Formats: sequence, structure tokens, C-alpha cells
Amino acid sequence: MNNYKIPVNTRIGHVHLKVSDLQKSLDFYCGLLGFDKMMLYGDQAAFISAGGYHHHIGLNTWQSKGAPRAPEYAPGLFHTAILYPERRDLAAILQRLIDVKYPITGASDHGVSEAIYLDDPDGNGVELYWDRPRELWPLDENGDMTMFTRRLDMQGLLATLS
Repeated sequence: MNNYKIPVNTRIGHVHLKVSDLQKSLDFYCGLLGFDKMMLYGDQAAFISAGGYHHHIGLNTWQSKGAPRAPEYAPGLFHTAILYPERRDLAAILQRLIDVKYPITGASDHGVSEAIYLDDPDGNGVELYWDRPRELWPLDENGDMTMFTRRLDMQGLLATLS
């Protein structure tokens, strides 16, 4: 068992979230973040994506319609991370969040990436981020990657839009 390694090209394909109100979640993920609604499954579920993929995110109310937010300190999903292709794309969504005054819960520079954090209508954490090119990742004296959490230079990020 200890010798097994997951294949190098393995990816995480999608996340499926239990939500309390399907329309509020669609307003957030499609209306605010810009995902495309690919399919509705009656009035209980939706499948959304970026770029025409069948779905990156599934939303359903099968077991959670009208339910209150999960307690903050309960086990469960910490956040769903949405990877943007370019730094400028992250800057554009940051500007959109600022323009509509959507609450941002955090913003960090992790050395390997820059990230903006917020919550969806059900309190599910959402990380919006872009990865720096691998050759720019911070390394220690042994050549091992060293991630960190520092304050994100939001003004510098927004300057990429100029």
C-alpha cells in the first residue's frame, strides 16, 4: 500500500455542492463569478462550467433545500479553489467584486500563487487564484518549495488592468 502513487496527470474534475437555495447559488456562481449554466436538473440541481465543459461545479438542494449554513467549525469543505489562467484574469474578478461591493474574506500571496477568498451564499468558502509560473515558485536552500501566507498586494494586482 505505501508504494502507490497517484498518476502524475490526475486532475480533480469537479465539485458538487449542497446548497440551500439553487437560484441564490446560480446568481453567485453564474451572475457574479461568470460561470455558464450548462444544465438545470429540474428545480433541484444545476451544472455550471467555464469554457463549455460539462460541469466544473454541481449545485443541488437534494438534501439541503432551505437548510441553515453549516457551523463554521464543523468538519466539511474548507473552500473550493477556482484557478484563473492569468494574473490579469484574477485582477478582473477582484475589480468586479469591489465594484459590486461583494464581501472579501481574505487575500493572500502564497509565493506559488495569489488568492482572493470569499464565501458563497451558503457560507461555502471560495478561493479565486492564479498560479505563478513554476520557475518563480519560492524555494529554500535545498531546492524544496516553500509556500507562505503574506498580505496580497491588491493594488499591484489591480494595476495589471491598466
